[in-house]
Amino acid sequence: MPLHIYNTQTRTKEGFTPLLKGKVKMYVCGPTVYDIAHLGHGRSAVAFDIIRRYLLFKGYDVTYVFNYTDIDDKMINRAREEGISITELAEKILPEYEKDFSLLRIMLPSVAPRATKYIKEIIGIVRQLEKRKATYILDDGVYFDITSFPGYGKLSKQNIDELEAGARVEQKEGKRNPQDFVLWKFKKEGEPAWPSPWGKGRPGWHVECSAMTMAHLGSTFDIHGGGADLIFPHHEDELAQSEKACGHQVVRYWMHNGFVNVDNEKMSKSLGNFFTLKDIFARYDPLVVRYFLFATHYRSPINFADTLLDAAANSLGRLWEVIDKLEGYASGAPGNKNVVDAITDAKRRFNDAMDDDFETSGALAALFDLSRELNSHMDKKDMSKANARAALAFLKSVDSVLCVIFRTKEKIPSRILALAKERDRVRSRKDWKTSDYLRDEIVAQGYRVDDTPDGTKVKKK
Repeated sequence: MPLHIYNTQTRTKEGFTPLLKGKVKMYVCGPTVYDIAHLGHGRSAVAFDIIRRYLLFKGYDVTYVFNYTDIDDKMINRAREEGISITELAEKILPEYEKDFSLLRIMLPSVAPRATKYIKEIIGIVRQLEKRKATYILDDGVYFDITSFPGYGKLSKQNIDELEAGARVEQKEGKRNPQDFVLWKFKKEGEPAWPSPWGKGRPGWHVECSAMTMAHLGSTFDIHGGGADLIFPHHEDELAQSEKACGHQVVRYWMHNGFVNVDNEKMSKSLGNFFTLKDIFARYDPLVVRYFLFATHYRSPINFADTLLDAAANSLGRLWEVIDKLEGYASGAPGNKNVVDAITDAKRRFNDAMDDDFETSGALAALFDLSRELNSHMDKKDMSKANARAALAFLKSVDSVLCVIFRTKEKIPSRILALAKERDRVRSRKDWKTSDYLRDEIVAQGYRVDDTPDGTKVKKK
C-alpha cells in the first residue's frame, strides 16, 4: 500500500505525496543547547531518524533540517551562571548532543542551523508581518496579534475563546490577547542583542523556526516534526506567523512524537525522575536504547524503566544471535522454499507496517517471526547457504532503517579464541571439570560463553 502519515493538523492518516516528485523536504525542531541531551531528546531524535531513513529506503531524496536553539532565556541564564557567553555555552554543549546522537546512530542532518545565524531572516519575517498589520509594540518588544490570523488554533484544535489564559504562554500587561506572543524582544541589560528597525534586541523563540525553515526549505515544505509538547504554543504560533507572512499553507504534514514517562509519570526535573542520555548509556548499550526508543510507535507515549530496557536488551539480543548464526551458517543442504517464502512474507509485512504511519512495532513483529523460522531451519540444517545469504541481505536492507540489527563487532583476541578451541577439545572428551575451568577463564576476561551445536561461541559482554 502507499505510505500514509498521521497529520497532527487534520488528526487523520493521509496518503503521502511530496510537493516535488521523488523529493522530501523535512524540518524537525531540535533542542535548546543550554544543557546536555535527556531521554526526551533521544526519543524525538530516534523517531524522526527512523522516519527519515524509511523515506530514503523508499527511494526519496530527503533534505533533513534539524535546528539548534542557541538564544533564549534558558541559554542566557545558564551562560550567566557559568560566567561565559551564550556562544561559548553553545560551543560547549552542542558537541555533546552530536556525540550522544552519534551513539544512537542518528544520521547527520542535511543542515543543522543555529538560531543566532539567522537574525537577518528573522527580522525579515517580522517586517513582513508588520506590513500585513499582524503586529503591535509594547515596552518590551514586538508582538504577534493572533486575531490577525483567523486560523489560529487549527493545529492544536483549540478555540481562541476557550484557551486557558496563561497556559504555557508569556504574561504581559498590555497584550491584546493572552495568547499573543513576542516576535522581537527589546534589549535588557546584560543580555545579547542585535540591531533591528525596532531597536536592539533578540528574537522570540517561535519566529526562529519560521526563519530557519524558510531559509532552507522555502515557503512550502513537506514535513514538520517535533515532540508533542511543542504542538501548543510553539508550533501553533509558528504556523500562524509563517502562514500570515507567506499568505498560504507552509507545512503540508505536521508530525509529533509522544511523551516520555518514567515509571508511568511524565519525566521532569521537578519530580526527580530525569535521565540524561549519558546516564543511560553508562548502563546500557546505545543500540539497546535506540531499539527501546523506536520499538513503541512514535506517536504513543513511552514508559521508561530499567525492566523495560532489560527486556529491550533481551529482544535485541535474540536478533543479534540470529545474525551470528546466519553469518556462520554452514550446510550442504539444498535451498528450502519455506525459507524463501518466509523472507518474502517478512518483507511484505515490514513494508506494510512502515507504510502505515511508520508502525515500527508491526515491522519488528515481522522480523521476529522470520528469525524464529530461520532458527528452526538452521538448527535442523535443512536450508542452504544461499538461503542464509538471502536472509542476511534482507535484514541488512531493513537495518538501513532500524540501524540496530548489525553491530560493529569487536575482534576477539587470539588468546580467547584459543581458550574456546581448547574448551571444545576437552568437552569432546567429556572432561567437564576442565571445560568449566576454561569457561570461567574466558568469563573472567570479560567475555560471554555460549554453547551451541557448532561448539563454543565467545562474545564480548
